[in-house]
Amino acid sequence: MSWPILSVVTFLPLVGVAFILALRGDDETAIRQTRLIALWTTVFTFLLSLLIWINFDAAAPGFQFVEKHAWLGGAASYQMGVDGISMPFVILTTFLMPICILASWHVTKRVREYMIAFLVLETLMVGVFCALDLVLFYLFFEAGLIPMFLIIGIWGGPRRVYASFKFFLYTLLGSVLMLLAIIYMYWTAGTTDIAALLTNPVFTPEAQKWLWLAFFASFAVKMPMWPVHTWLPDAHVEAPTAGSVILAAILLKMGGYGFLRFSLPMFPDASLYFQDFVFVLSVIAIVYTSLVALMQEDMKKLIAYSSVAHMGFVTMGIFSLNRQGIDGAMFQMISHGLVSGALFLCVGVVYDRMHTREIAAYGGLVKTMPLFAFTFMVFTMANVGLPGTSGFVGEFLSLLGAFQANTWVAFFATTGVILSAAYALWLYRRVVFGKLEKPALMHLPDMTPRELATLAPLVVLTIFFGAYPAPILDIFGASVETLIKPLQQAAAAAEALATASLQ
Repeated sequence: MSWPILSVVTFLPLVGVAFILALRGDDETAIRQTRLIALWTTVFTFLLSLLIWINFDAAAPGFQFVEKHAWLGGAASYQMGVDGISMPFVILTTFLMPICILASWHVTKRVREYMIAFLVLETLMVGVFCALDLVLFYLFFEAGLIPMFLIIGIWGGPRRVYASFKFFLYTLLGSVLMLLAIIYMYWTAGTTDIAALLTNPVFTPEAQKWLWLAFFASFAVKMPMWPVHTWLPDAHVEAPTAGSVILAAILLKMGGYGFLRFSLPMFPDASLYFQDFVFVLSVIAIVYTSLVALMQEDMKKLIAYSSVAHMGFVTMGIFSLNRQGIDGAMFQMISHGLVSGALFLCVGVVYDRMHTREIAAYGGLVKTMPLFAFTFMVFTMANVGLPGTSGFVGEFLSLLGAFQANTWVAFFATTGVILSAAYALWLYRRVVFGKLEKPALMHLPDMTPRELATLAPLVVLTIFFGAYPAPILDIFGASVETLIKPLQQAAAAAEALATASLQ
């Protein structure tokens, strides 16, 4: 394409922001216009992003639609591009944003500022996945904290200020080390061009270890990995419904994307060196947070701990350092984006009616809300990893990759699958089945057309990608194949060195 489609898709939401700022008054008409502008801006952004998908060549492993302009006096460049690893995340982000705007239709407090925060956040999230310069990536990556901080802190629950500051400080402190690593990389390599650093890594094995740890500090908090996961349950519980959807579906995936974009290809020796360390943290995350999820009485907090466990499968798959594991991790991130986002939307449906997330407040909803019961069941089964849903494909491939790398890691991680069935089915049974005894639940209306419009596309995609995962697997296949080559070379070199030392 001759026109800069990536920049257009990235910054188009800011055009919507400009239109919202141009509106005058705070009456019902202005609020309705604000909502419609936000909705149509995100819909148009999604349709434009589909053009990228349609014209993307999945067989080519390199970056496509590349744009490059001088910036910061030549020290860095404004450079955008996508490959098979970033492409699915761009589509996932633009696809979920209209759903989040629809799910926020009932928001009445400072509607203009709320919609502006989400549109700015969309620009920053798409920018993270398209940036091909370290400085540009860092700016998008960090700036995304600000709108999410405001979304939690202004429109969140009773403990919103505590949760928003905890979220901000955790993620900011982790990223300071990444900034120092980026400065060192510029001094050493003389460039911040990501594509150049990927094709020509210049760091010694010793330097790689320190750089890997600096990037790990940022990405581990973002995912979040155990033990730096404690900000996530608080953030999810206090965030408004749409905030929880974006936090679980997109922001958490930036950590996994960072591992795939930077840690593995740029620091292959260090990735091999720290493989067992990540395996240990992943297994603890899968087992421990699944057990913690079993003890929760708040629906949102249970799903939040479930997210940490699922991200454990992602890191385990990534650091299996083989094709099956990385394929599984990528697919798991996309699937989890759909399924966890949908679960938080389901919680929002009943919360809007009852204004409580306590599991004990519900029971027997299948009798009054059969449509909701069916929808919630689809996503519960996908969260468990039932064959036929998208949740199964990612978990299966991640475990397959882990089994090739370390049998014990795969064995202990598989217990997480059993535990996920326990907490997910326990939640579903208590909310949907049982006797309809509580008077407040007797006459609850089923899902509205707006709620159906937000959840129906997610139901379709969850089942479709469970039965036919090829569209996602094919898009990143060539890029993953290129990604594992330096890892295989590093593994072969380490094995040769070990053999030589034994002789």
